[in-house]
Amino acid sequence: MAGDWEHDEPESSDSLKTFGAFVQGLREHAGFTREEFGPLVRFSKHTIESIELGRRMPDKDFVERAELALGSTGALRRAFGHLTRQPGLAAWFRKWARLEQEAVSLGNYECRLVPGLLQSEGYARAAFGNSVPPLSDEQLEAQAAARMGRQQLLLERPNTAFSFVLDEHIVQRRLGGTEVTRGLLDHILTYAQLRNVSVQIMPTDSEHHAGLDGPLALLETPESRRFAYSEGQKSGRLIADPKEAAVLHQRYATLRSQALSPLNSMGLLERIRGAL
Repeated sequence: MAGDWEHDEPESSDSLKTFGAFVQGLREHAGFTREEFGPLVRFSKHTIESIELGRRMPDKDFVERAELALGSTGALRRAFGHLTRQPGLAAWFRKWARLEQEAVSLGNYECRLVPGLLQSEGYARAAFGNSVPPLSDEQLEAQAAARMGRQQLLLERPNTAFSFVLDEHIVQRRLGGTEVTRGLLDHILTYAQLRNVSVQIMPTDSEHHAGLDGPLALLETPESRRFAYSEGQKSGRLIADPKEAAVLHQRYATLRSQALSPLNSMGLLERIRGAL
């Protein structure tokens, strides 16, 4: 059975849920329904509900107006100072991230940008810096930290096989500038030296390409279950149906056979690096 996640907000943190429960308790103690509370804080009942359930980070205007409406004790202001989002991963990605922690093999094909597990910090920041609408400094820092933290998988799971196939144009694109690109290529070449990591480049002049339907992530669990993950604009889909996953694993195997070998791919990356 396949599952879809279409929420781009980071998953709620414990502090968000606690703050929301605190707001709800004070509101109910004061005798207000959400509909009655809305005009007092100048937010809709739906926004109030999202805050109280820990799904939304409140802003300072909400906190200040809620303080006035609920007795001006200062408790909400103090609690607001301890709020944190769950750093980094969107809710629709988190189930896949949990599966990654136990996988015996992972494969990733990308035609848009370097996969997160191979990104240098400078490249990750450049990628997040191109987000539209723009991220706040806090959001960018949280996303970059989460992305770099995930890379510990490559080091902490030496018995897990990691495979990456990248379209050549991705590493030719100078996202973030020449220095960022040099750092990125050095980063990829370093990780490619690990025995459990394989990096292959699909050359631009290849006449065959099994990945034309778009990016693809695959994994296999210790129980030999196969999953796939597909990501697009503001959405992601975990594919757990065995037949559908099997087709995508076969497609990825074909893609690997069409790409340059890991050794020749490293040679190409070194030549691109030397030309910068």
